[in-house]
Amino acid sequence: MEPEKFIIGNEFVTSENIFDIKNPYLNKTVKRVYKSSKADVNNSLNYLTSVQKKYRKLPVYLKAELLEKISDKIKQKKEDLANLITLETGKPLIYSKIEIDRAVLTFKLGAELSKQIEGEVLNLDLLKGSENKTGIVKRFPVGVVLAITPWNFPVNLVAHKISPALASGNTVLLKPASASMSCGIEIGKIIKESADELSLGFTPVNVVTSSGSEIESFASDSRVNLVSFTGSSAVGWKLKSKLVYQKVSLELGGNAGVIVDDNSDLELAAKKLSVGGFAQAGQSCISVQRIYVVDSVYEKFISLFTDEVKKIKFGNPFEEDTIVGPMINEEEAIRVERWTEEAVNTNGTLLLGGARTGAMFEPTILTDINENANVNSKEVFAPLVTVRKIKNFTEAVENVNKSQFGLQAGVFTNDIKNAFYAFDNIETGGVIINDVSAYRMDSMPYGGVKMSGNTKEGVKYAIDEMTELKIMVI
Repeated sequence: MEPEKFIIGNEFVTSENIFDIKNPYLNKTVKRVYKSSKADVNNSLNYLTSVQKKYRKLPVYLKAELLEKISDKIKQKKEDLANLITLETGKPLIYSKIEIDRAVLTFKLGAELSKQIEGEVLNLDLLKGSENKTGIVKRFPVGVVLAITPWNFPVNLVAHKISPALASGNTVLLKPASASMSCGIEIGKIIKESADELSLGFTPVNVVTSSGSEIESFASDSRVNLVSFTGSSAVGWKLKSKLVYQKVSLELGGNAGVIVDDNSDLELAAKKLSVGGFAQAGQSCISVQRIYVVDSVYEKFISLFTDEVKKIKFGNPFEEDTIVGPMINEEEAIRVERWTEEAVNTNGTLLLGGARTGAMFEPTILTDINENANVNSKEVFAPLVTVRKIKNFTEAVENVNKSQFGLQAGVFTNDIKNAFYAFDNIETGGVIINDVSAYRMDSMPYGGVKMSGNTKEGVKYAIDEMTELKIMVI
């Protein structure tokens, strides 16, 4: 098996060290990758700093054309890229294909929005002594973006870093997750190929394969102007604490809460929640984790929900109708198995699932859980959902807020007052009405509060983060 090369400068590079990527369902090596060294990263930063001065001066139409080409090539390679996602991570193929469609859109949005980075003109004659002065405000690229991406959306979350960065004139040093390194390299190849077809003479994106700890040592480097990190809260906030001068964008974890009101469509809620809590083994930071059901409809909802969860297919991620495949590795599955046992041993009830085989963990429903239990208070990141009976809607909102996280929440209700009450009072970055917390459209502002992050993604909003305002006074 020939190892994958990484991208330094405008070239594909090898090294002395190689690491293996294992598929969690097959439990065997499916890819091999050359590992970049600190010297490689240093060379990349020198290169990206140099070419950023050229790239920022490219006319908008060329930046837009580059992003259009990248989008088109991803679309053309949909089947191969989707298979690669499933091969590396064990994500069910149906969701890998959806992810590629989303990445196509994410780059296309970058192409469109690159043409809309506008400024403003300010009247500054607001006080005596400032007569005849006008301010012209424009956005300028920050420079070099260090993008650190996770394995659970190994193509689209790469797109969410690179698309706004390129749209706004930045260059990017991409560090994909070790478990999905080939996916990041493939996007790097597509970008280089697109740049070559436009005869740019350089590629604005490099891809390195060093370990996370090695890359973190470069985060405070003066050549890095912005660090954009998506991953766990513990790692993200620790990284931010070490940085003084760089801008830092964090998209971190969650333990999403969903409310089922007594006037909601229970069948709709049960169907959507059966997917929203278990799709791709619950390995999404906005996957449904905690469900709060108003007392009067609790028993009916539980019955409907359990029946729906039993219907979803659990097993081989390479089969088109599989909804729940493996977790990313056996160690993570063992952790969730342990957390489940802890919950049951402290008066919780195992309503469904709970069994593990290797990296496979059954879709699991727990009730009567202590709110301080790990499965309730931490990010479970697994095909596991807790359900609790609540007196009324107001109390449900209070319980959703009993969390250190605040990424997204879902609310099933047919009462418009309750919908707006939830919007006004739930402490998250997004509230999804009559759908699950796991809903995301790539154009919308996406990001949390509390431990869930400090910024917003979605191409338009990430462009704001990846640019600096500058004023000229005349």
